[in-house]
Amino acid sequence: MKITKLTTYIVPPRWCFLKIETDEGVVGWGEPVVEGRVHSVVAAVEELSDYLIGKDPRHIEDHWTVLYRGGFYRGGAIHMSALAGIDQALWDIKGKALGVSVSQLLGGPVRDSIRVYSWIGGDRPADTAAAAKDAVARGFTAVKMNGTEELQFVDSYEKVEATLANVAAVREAVGPHIGIGVDFHGRVHKPMAKILIKELDPYKLMFIEEPVLSENYEALKELAPLTSTPIALGERLYSRWDFKRILSEGYVDIIQPDVSHAGGITETRKIATMAEAYDVAVALHCPLGPIALAACLQVDAVSYNAFIQEQSLGIHYNESNDLLDYVKNPEVFAYDKGYVTIPQGPGLGIEINEEYVKERAAIGHRWRNPIWRHKDGSFAEW
Repeated sequence: MKITKLTTYIVPPRWCFLKIETDEGVVGWGEPVVEGRVHSVVAAVEELSDYLIGKDPRHIEDHWTVLYRGGFYRGGAIHMSALAGIDQALWDIKGKALGVSVSQLLGGPVRDSIRVYSWIGGDRPADTAAAAKDAVARGFTAVKMNGTEELQFVDSYEKVEATLANVAAVREAVGPHIGIGVDFHGRVHKPMAKILIKELDPYKLMFIEEPVLSENYEALKELAPLTSTPIALGERLYSRWDFKRILSEGYVDIIQPDVSHAGGITETRKIATMAEAYDVAVALHCPLGPIALAACLQVDAVSYNAFIQEQSLGIHYNESNDLLDYVKNPEVFAYDKGYVTIPQGPGLGIEINEEYVKERAAIGHRWRNPIWRHKDGSFAEW
Protein backbone atom coordinates (compact mmCIF):
# COMPACT_ATOMS: atom_id res chain seq x y z
CA MET A 1 0.00 0.00 0.00
CA LYS A 2 1.29 3.46 -0.93
CA ILE A 3 0.17 6.98 -0.08
CA THR A 4 -0.92 8.78 -3.25
CA LYS A 5 -2.46 12.09 -2.15
CA LEU A 6 -3.08 14.42 0.80
CA THR A 7 -5.95 16.92 0.62
CA THR A 8 -6.91 19.50 3.24
CA TYR A 9 -10.37 21.04 3.66
CA ILE A 10 -10.88 24.22 5.70
CA VAL A 11 -14.47 23.99 6.93
CA PRO A 12 -16.77 26.02 9.21
CA PRO A 13 -16.95 26.83 12.02
CA ARG A 14 -13.13 26.82 12.59
CA TRP A 15 -11.85 23.38 11.64
CA CYS A 16 -9.59 21.71 9.08
CA PHE A 17 -9.95 18.15 7.83
CA LEU A 18 -7.26 16.10 6.06
CA LYS A 19 -7.89 13.22 3.67
CA ILE A 20 -5.04 10.82 2.89
CA GLU A 21 -5.58 8.50 -0.10
CA THR A 22 -3.78 5.27 -1.00
CA ASP A 23 -3.31 3.22 -4.16
CA GLU A 24 -5.47 0.46 -2.66
CA GLY A 25 -8.47 2.74 -2.19
CA VAL A 26 -8.23 2.88 1.61
CA VAL A 27 -8.72 6.45 2.81
CA GLY A 28 -7.92 7.99 6.19
CA TRP A 29 -9.09 11.23 7.81
CA GLY A 30 -7.40 13.53 10.31
CA GLU A 31 -8.00 16.96 11.81
CA PRO A 32 -4.87 19.17 11.67
CA VAL A 33 -5.72 22.62 12.97
CA VAL A 34 -4.62 25.44 15.21
CA GLU A 35 -7.61 27.62 15.98
CA GLY A 36 -6.90 30.97 14.33
CA ARG A 37 -3.82 29.70 12.45
CA VAL A 38 -5.42 27.14 10.14
CA HIS A 39 -3.79 28.32 6.91
CA SER A 40 -0.35 28.02 8.50
CA VAL A 41 -1.13 24.42 9.47
CA VAL A 42 -2.36 23.65 5.96
CA ALA A 43 0.96 24.93 4.60
CA ALA A 44 2.84 22.73 7.07
CA VAL A 45 0.82 19.66 6.02
CA GLU A 46 1.68 20.40 2.40
CA GLU A 47 5.39 20.63 3.25
CA LEU A 48 5.32 17.36 5.20
CA SER A 49 3.48 15.62 2.35
CA ASP A 50 6.63 15.69 0.23
CA TYR A 51 8.05 12.91 2.37
CA LEU A 52 4.87 10.85 2.58
CA ILE A 53 3.88 10.46 -1.07
CA GLY A 54 4.79 6.93 -2.19
CA LYS A 55 5.35 5.63 1.35
CA ASP A 56 3.49 2.76 3.02
CA PRO A 57 0.98 4.45 5.37
CA ARG A 58 1.12 1.60 7.86
CA HIS A 59 4.66 2.45 9.06
CA ILE A 60 3.22 5.00 11.45
CA GLU A 61 5.93 5.11 14.12
CA ASP A 62 8.67 5.58 11.54
CA HIS A 63 6.72 8.27 9.68
CA TRP A 64 6.08 10.11 12.95
CA THR A 65 9.77 9.99 13.84
CA VAL A 66 10.91 11.29 10.46
CA LEU A 67 8.27 14.01 10.24
CA TYR A 68 9.15 15.18 13.76
CA ARG A 69 12.94 14.85 13.69
CA GLY A 70 13.75 15.04 9.99
CA GLY A 71 13.34 18.78 9.52
CA PHE A 72 15.96 19.72 12.14
CA TYR A 73 13.67 22.41 13.62
CA ARG A 74 10.87 20.76 15.52
CA GLY A 75 7.92 21.21 17.83
CA GLY A 76 5.49 24.05 18.43
CA ALA A 77 1.84 24.52 17.63
CA ILE A 78 1.99 24.60 13.82
CA HIS A 79 4.39 21.71 13.24
CA MET A 80 2.85 19.42 15.85
CA SER A 81 -0.73 20.11 14.73
CA ALA A 82 0.12 19.33 11.11
CA LEU A 83 1.81 16.15 12.26
CA ALA A 84 -1.19 15.36 14.48
CA GLY A 85 -3.67 15.39 11.61
CA ILE A 86 -1.39 13.25 9.45
CA ASP A 87 -0.91 10.78 12.28
CA GLN A 88 -4.66 10.48 12.91
CA ALA A 89 -5.28 9.76 9.23
CA LEU A 90 -2.54 7.11 9.12
CA TRP A 91 -4.07 5.30 12.11
CA ASP A 92 -7.47 5.54 10.41
CA ILE A 93 -6.03 3.91 7.29
CA LYS A 94 -4.31 1.14 9.21
CA GLY A 95 -7.42 0.31 11.21
CA LYS A 96 -9.61 0.26 8.11
CA ALA A 97 -7.11 -1.90 6.21
CA LEU A 98 -7.16 -4.46 9.04
CA GLY A 99 -10.85 -4.09 9.86
CA VAL A 100 -10.31 -3.11 13.50
CA SER A 101 -10.53 0.04 15.61
CA VAL A 102 -7.46 2.07 16.48
CA SER A 103 -7.96 1.15 20.15
CA GLN A 104 -7.62 -2.53 19.23
CA LEU A 105 -4.35 -1.76 17.45
CA LEU A 106 -3.14 0.03 20.60
CA GLY A 107 -3.70 -3.04 22.76
CA GLY A 108 -7.43 -3.09 23.27
CA PRO A 109 -9.74 -0.86 25.31
CA VAL A 110 -9.79 -0.58 29.09
CA ARG A 111 -13.25 1.07 28.92
CA ASP A 112 -16.31 1.10 26.66
CA SER A 113 -17.30 4.71 27.31
CA ILE A 114 -16.00 7.81 29.05
CA ARG A 115 -17.54 10.65 31.02
CA VAL A 116 -17.86 13.92 29.11
CA TYR A 117 -18.41 17.51 30.13
CA SER A 118 -20.36 20.31 28.53
CA TRP A 119 -19.05 23.84 28.04
CA ILE A 120 -21.45 26.35 29.60
CA GLY A 121 -19.72 29.73 29.39
CA GLY A 122 -18.61 31.90 26.52
CA ASP A 123 -15.66 34.21 26.38
CA ARG A 124 -17.53 36.64 28.63
CA PRO A 125 -18.98 34.67 31.57
CA ALA A 126 -22.71 35.38 31.61
CA ASP A 127 -25.87 33.32 32.07
CA THR A 128 -23.68 30.37 33.02
CA ALA A 129 -26.03 29.18 35.76
CA ALA A 130 -28.89 28.76 33.29
CA ALA A 131 -26.57 27.02 30.81
CA ALA A 132 -25.37 24.68 33.57
CA LYS A 133 -28.93 23.72 34.49
CA ASP A 134 -29.67 23.03 30.83
CA ALA A 135 -26.58 20.82 30.48
CA VAL A 136 -27.56 18.80 33.54
CA ALA A 137 -31.08 18.44 32.15
CA ARG A 138 -29.53 16.95 28.99
CA GLY A 139 -27.77 14.33 31.08
CA PHE A 140 -24.33 15.82 31.67
CA THR A 141 -22.78 15.25 35.09
CA ALA A 142 -19.97 17.76 34.60
CA VAL A 143 -19.64 21.24 33.11
CA LYS A 144 -16.84 23.73 32.42
CA MET A 145 -16.92 27.50 32.44
CA ASN A 146 -14.59 30.42 31.92
CA GLY A 147 -13.80 31.79 35.34
CA THR A 148 -12.82 35.36 34.62
CA GLU A 149 -12.83 38.17 32.14
CA GLU A 150 -9.56 39.99 31.52
CA LEU A 151 -7.37 40.56 34.58
CA GLN A 152 -4.39 42.83 35.06
CA PHE A 153 -1.27 41.46 36.78
CA VAL A 154 -2.69 42.96 39.98
CA ASP A 155 -6.37 43.74 39.75
CA SER A 156 -9.27 44.69 42.01
CA TYR A 157 -11.27 42.60 44.46
CA GLU A 158 -14.30 43.65 42.44
CA LYS A 159 -13.03 41.31 39.71
CA VAL A 160 -12.42 38.56 42.27
CA GLU A 161 -15.91 38.96 43.67
CA ALA A 162 -17.42 38.80 40.18
CA THR A 163 -15.67 35.48 39.55
CA LEU A 164 -16.79 34.05 42.86
CA ALA A 165 -20.37 35.16 42.26
CA ASN A 166 -20.42 33.49 38.86
CA VAL A 167 -19.07 30.19 40.19
CA ALA A 168 -21.38 30.33 43.20
CA ALA A 169 -24.39 30.77 40.93
CA VAL A 170 -23.44 27.69 38.92
CA ARG A 171 -22.86 25.62 42.05
CA GLU A 172 -26.22 26.67 43.45
CA ALA A 173 -27.93 25.89 40.14
CA VAL A 174 -26.59 22.35 39.75
CA GLY A 175 -26.22 21.25 43.35
CA PRO A 176 -23.28 19.75 45.22
CA HIS A 177 -22.54 16.67 43.12
CA ILE A 178 -22.13 17.97 39.55
CA GLY A 179 -18.51 18.43 38.50
CA ILE A 180 -17.52 22.02 37.73
CA GLY A 181 -14.30 22.87 35.92
CA VAL A 182 -13.25 26.51 36.06
CA ASP A 183 -10.97 27.61 33.23
CA PHE A 184 -8.68 30.57 33.90
CA HIS A 185 -7.74 30.29 30.18
CA GLY A 186 -4.28 31.72 30.81
CA ARG A 187 -5.95 35.09 31.49
CA VAL A 188 -4.75 35.20 35.09
CA HIS A 189 -1.23 36.19 36.14
CA LYS A 190 0.40 34.76 39.24
CA PRO A 191 -0.47 37.56 41.71
CA MET A 192 -4.21 37.23 41.03
CA ALA A 193 -4.09 33.43 40.66
CA LYS A 194 -2.81 33.22 44.25
CA ILE A 195 -5.96 34.97 45.42
CA LEU A 196 -8.50 33.27 43.17
CA ILE A 197 -7.52 29.65 43.72
CA LYS A 198 -7.80 30.07 47.49
CA GLU A 199 -11.14 31.87 47.28
CA LEU A 200 -12.60 29.19 44.97
CA ASP A 201 -11.89 26.27 47.32
CA PRO A 202 -15.33 26.34 49.04
CA TYR A 203 -17.08 25.53 45.76
CA LYS A 204 -15.52 22.04 45.57
CA LEU A 205 -14.47 22.28 41.93
CA MET A 206 -13.59 19.36 39.69
CA PHE A 207 -10.48 21.25 38.56
CA ILE A 208 -9.00 24.68 37.84
CA GLU A 209 -7.66 24.82 34.29
CA GLU A 210 -4.63 26.86 33.19
CA PRO A 211 -4.33 28.83 36.44
CA VAL A 212 -1.36 30.47 34.73
CA LEU A 213 -0.01 30.23 31.21
CA SER A 214 1.96 27.05 30.54
CA GLU A 215 5.10 29.08 29.87
CA ASN A 216 4.84 30.31 33.46
CA TYR A 217 4.61 26.77 34.84
CA GLU A 218 7.25 27.50 37.50
CA ALA A 219 4.57 29.55 39.33
CA LEU A 220 2.72 26.31 40.08
CA LYS A 221 5.12 25.50 42.91
CA GLU A 222 3.70 28.55 44.70
CA LEU A 223 0.10 28.06 43.61
CA ALA A 224 -0.43 24.33 44.14
CA PRO A 225 -0.03 24.42 47.96
CA LEU A 226 -2.71 27.14 48.20
CA THR A 227 -5.64 24.96 47.11
CA SER A 228 -7.12 21.50 47.50
CA THR A 229 -8.64 21.75 44.00
CA PRO A 230 -6.92 19.67 41.30
CA ILE A 231 -4.89 21.76 38.83
CA ALA A 232 -5.16 21.03 35.12
CA LEU A 233 -3.25 22.32 32.09
CA GLY A 234 -1.70 21.20 28.83
CA GLU A 235 -3.71 22.36 25.81
CA ARG A 236 -0.77 24.58 24.81
CA LEU A 237 1.88 21.89 25.24
CA TYR A 238 2.74 19.81 22.19
CA SER A 239 5.03 16.89 22.96
CA ARG A 240 6.48 14.49 25.55
CA TRP A 241 9.32 16.93 25.98
CA ASP A 242 6.94 19.78 26.81
CA PHE A 243 5.10 17.65 29.36
CA LYS A 244 8.25 16.14 30.87
CA ARG A 245 9.06 19.17 33.00
CA ILE A 246 5.43 19.60 34.08
CA LEU A 247 5.13 16.01 35.23
CA SER A 248 8.54 15.75 36.89
CA GLU A 249 7.91 18.72 39.19
CA GLY A 250 4.65 17.28 40.47
CA TYR A 251 2.42 20.35 40.66
CA VAL A 252 -0.25 19.31 38.12
CA ASP A 253 -3.00 16.80 38.85
CA ILE A 254 -4.60 16.59 35.39
CA ILE A 255 -2.98 17.02 31.98
CA GLN A 256 -4.93 18.10 28.91
CA PRO A 257 -3.01 17.40 25.71
CA ASP A 258 -4.95 17.90 22.48
CA VAL A 259 -4.83 15.02 19.98
CA SER A 260 -5.01 17.56 17.14
CA HIS A 261 -2.18 19.70 18.55
CA ALA A 262 0.14 17.33 20.42
CA GLY A 263 1.41 15.14 17.60
CA GLY A 264 -1.69 13.01 17.12
CA ILE A 265 -2.61 9.61 18.49
CA THR A 266 0.99 8.36 18.52
CA GLU A 267 2.33 11.16 20.70
CA THR A 268 -0.71 11.74 22.90
CA ARG A 269 -0.79 8.05 23.81
CA LYS A 270 2.83 8.34 24.98
CA ILE A 271 2.11 11.52 26.94
CA ALA A 272 -0.80 9.82 28.70
CA THR A 273 1.38 6.86 29.61
CA MET A 274 4.06 9.19 30.99
CA ALA A 275 1.42 10.85 33.15
CA GLU A 276 0.21 7.51 34.50
CA ALA A 277 3.69 6.89 35.90
CA TYR A 278 3.32 10.13 37.91
CA ASP A 279 -0.25 9.25 39.07
CA VAL A 280 -1.58 12.17 37.03
CA ALA A 281 -5.00 12.04 35.35
CA VAL A 282 -5.77 12.78 31.69
CA ALA A 283 -8.64 14.91 30.36
CA LEU A 284 -7.94 15.38 26.65
CA HIS A 285 -8.57 18.87 25.26
CA CYS A 286 -11.02 18.87 22.33
CA PRO A 287 -13.20 21.90 21.51
CA LEU A 288 -12.87 20.77 17.87
CA GLY A 289 -14.59 18.64 15.24
CA PRO A 290 -15.70 15.02 14.90
CA ILE A 291 -12.40 13.61 13.65
CA ALA A 292 -10.52 15.11 16.59
CA LEU A 293 -13.13 13.74 19.02
CA ALA A 294 -12.99 10.28 17.44
CA ALA A 295 -9.18 10.31 17.77
CA CYS A 296 -9.44 11.42 21.41
CA LEU A 297 -11.85 8.61 22.20
CA GLN A 298 -9.49 6.01 20.75
CA VAL A 299 -6.76 7.29 23.09
CA ASP A 300 -9.20 7.45 26.01
CA ALA A 301 -10.13 3.84 25.33
CA VAL A 302 -6.60 2.60 26.04
CA SER A 303 -5.49 5.12 28.70
CA TYR A 304 -6.17 3.91 32.23
CA ASN A 305 -5.74 7.41 33.69
CA ALA A 306 -8.23 9.12 31.33
CA PHE A 307 -11.24 10.18 33.40
CA ILE A 308 -13.24 12.70 31.36
CA GLN A 309 -13.38 13.99 27.79
CA GLU A 310 -14.01 17.49 26.49
CA GLN A 311 -16.32 17.67 23.46
CA SER A 312 -17.81 20.49 21.44
CA LEU A 313 -21.43 19.51 20.86
CA GLY A 314 -23.37 22.78 21.11
CA ILE A 315 -20.32 24.86 22.08
CA HIS A 316 -20.64 28.59 21.41
CA TYR A 317 -18.03 28.51 18.61
CA ASN A 318 -20.19 26.11 16.56
CA GLU A 319 -22.64 28.63 15.15
CA SER A 320 -22.53 27.68 11.45
CA ASN A 321 -21.83 23.96 11.83
CA ASP A 322 -21.85 21.62 14.80
CA LEU A 323 -19.95 18.50 15.82
CA LEU A 324 -22.12 15.89 14.10
CA ASP A 325 -22.81 17.70 10.81
CA TYR A 326 -19.87 16.19 8.92
CA VAL A 327 -20.34 12.49 9.78
CA LYS A 328 -22.65 9.95 8.17
CA ASN A 329 -22.90 7.86 11.34
CA PRO A 330 -23.42 10.34 14.20
CA GLU A 331 -24.92 7.55 16.28
CA VAL A 332 -21.41 6.28 17.06
CA PHE A 333 -21.07 9.25 19.43
CA ALA A 334 -23.76 7.84 21.70
CA TYR A 335 -24.29 10.28 24.56
CA ASP A 336 -26.00 8.75 27.59
CA LYS A 337 -26.23 9.96 31.21
CA GLY A 338 -23.08 12.06 30.97
CA TYR A 339 -21.00 9.50 29.08
CA VAL A 340 -20.14 8.95 25.43
CA THR A 341 -19.50 5.57 23.83
CA ILE A 342 -16.08 4.78 22.33
CA PRO A 343 -16.57 4.20 18.55
CA GLN A 344 -15.90 0.55 17.73
CA GLY A 345 -15.78 0.62 13.93
CA PRO A 346 -12.62 0.23 11.82
CA GLY A 347 -10.00 2.94 12.17
CA LEU A 348 -11.35 5.99 13.99
CA GLY A 349 -14.84 4.50 13.77
CA ILE A 350 -16.51 7.38 11.90
CA GLU A 351 -17.67 7.84 8.32
CA ILE A 352 -17.01 11.31 6.94
CA ASN A 353 -19.61 12.85 4.62
CA GLU A 354 -17.08 13.87 2.00
CA GLU A 355 -19.55 15.61 -0.28
CA TYR A 356 -20.72 17.82 2.56
CA VAL A 357 -17.11 18.50 3.56
CA LYS A 358 -16.37 19.71 0.03
CA GLU A 359 -19.54 21.82 -0.01
CA ARG A 360 -18.61 23.58 3.23
CA ALA A 361 -14.94 23.88 2.27
CA ALA A 362 -16.09 26.09 -0.60
CA ILE A 363 -17.17 28.52 2.12
CA GLY A 364 -14.23 27.86 4.47
CA HIS A 365 -13.47 30.18 7.37
CA ARG A 366 -10.95 32.68 8.63
CA TRP A 367 -11.68 32.40 12.34
CA ARG A 368 -9.67 34.55 14.73
CA ASN A 369 -9.83 34.73 18.48
CA PRO A 370 -10.81 38.08 20.00
CA ILE A 371 -8.16 40.65 20.87
CA TRP A 372 -8.82 42.12 24.29
CA ARG A 373 -7.34 45.20 25.91
CA HIS A 374 -7.32 46.54 29.44
CA LYS A 375 -8.77 49.92 30.31
CA ASP A 376 -5.29 51.43 30.00
CA GLY A 377 -5.02 50.22 26.40
CA SER A 378 -2.52 47.41 27.03
CA PHE A 379 -3.05 43.93 25.63
CA ALA A 380 -5.13 41.53 27.74
CA GLU A 381 -4.86 37.73 27.53
CA TRP A 382 -7.94 36.14 25.98
